[in-house]
Amino acid sequence: MDSTTADRFDTSRFEASRNRLASLAYRLLGSAVDAEDVVQDAFLHWQAADRQRIKVPEAWLTKVVTNLCLDRLRSAQVRRERSAGAWLPEPLLDGDPMLGPADTFEQRESVSLAVLTLMERLTPFERAVYVLREAFSYSHAEIAEILDVSESASQQHLHRARRHVATARRRGGDGEADPVAARRIVEEFLAAATSGRTERLVALLTDDVTAVSDGAGLTAKLLRFDTPERVAAVARAGFTPTRAKRRLAGGTPTVHYAPVNGAPAMLFVVGDQVIGAVTFDIADGRIATVRGIAAPARLTRLNDAWRHHEPDTPLVGEW
Repeated sequence: MDSTTADRFDTSRFEASRNRLASLAYRLLGSAVDAEDVVQDAFLHWQAADRQRIKVPEAWLTKVVTNLCLDRLRSAQVRRERSAGAWLPEPLLDGDPMLGPADTFEQRESVSLAVLTLMERLTPFERAVYVLREAFSYSHAEIAEILDVSESASQQHLHRARRHVATARRRGGDGEADPVAARRIVEEFLAAATSGRTERLVALLTDDVTAVSDGAGLTAKLLRFDTPERVAAVARAGFTPTRAKRRLAGGTPTVHYAPVNGAPAMLFVVGDQVIGAVTFDIADGRIATVRGIAAPARLTRLNDAWRHHEPDTPLVGEW
């Protein structure tokens, strides 16, 4: 095999792992843009390596991507950005290959916006062990090799991470709400918000509901609201259409229902451009968390997917 043919063969081996590596990086970083950058960096490492000495390419690439992600999570710049209170995970439209694997509840839960947000509280090692074990089913021996730690350390990191996630699960929702019921709740929320029925809005919310918004990227920190009354007031104000809002949106949006990261969501769309996403966590038939995401940088990959998506009839044809 000549060098050109060997390079082509080795590139094909890398490409066969690209989606899995991107899924790993997305779970670790919570950002599709950063995940794509890490996978590209891993490809450069792959090209520069003595590939004939790599016995198990999948294991080698997993270790490279995991450690590149850990380097990012530890970097001073990332710590400053995330500690400043302006970070939200990047939402992805259901069906995006970056959300895989999705065969088990644990795999699907690991890409929920609730868990991706929670993992900001974990140490980088806890985050890595949790993802490698729960989403990719690596053994503790394999994780120890990837992270250069002992098996007992891997087990301890997983125990702490699972405890945090279990706490979030009790607080944040049912994990996998019935899709028909979830859509009905979102439709009721939209109808109540746009009609100004504050009492009905409050009834749809849990007693400890939280709403978070990135202010379309126009604020330095996330906007946070708690108590059903405050969240209902903000929703009523935010969902009432006005000429000023349409000018800011660049037109008259349609509102579509579309699951995002396995959770119910509404997408505000002008033309073929998603200008905002509102996602919901459901707990016991009521809304526990509302996230408003409209910063363009957080919607890049979702927009790419939406352009190839065939949406259902919109919830609102002209908002």
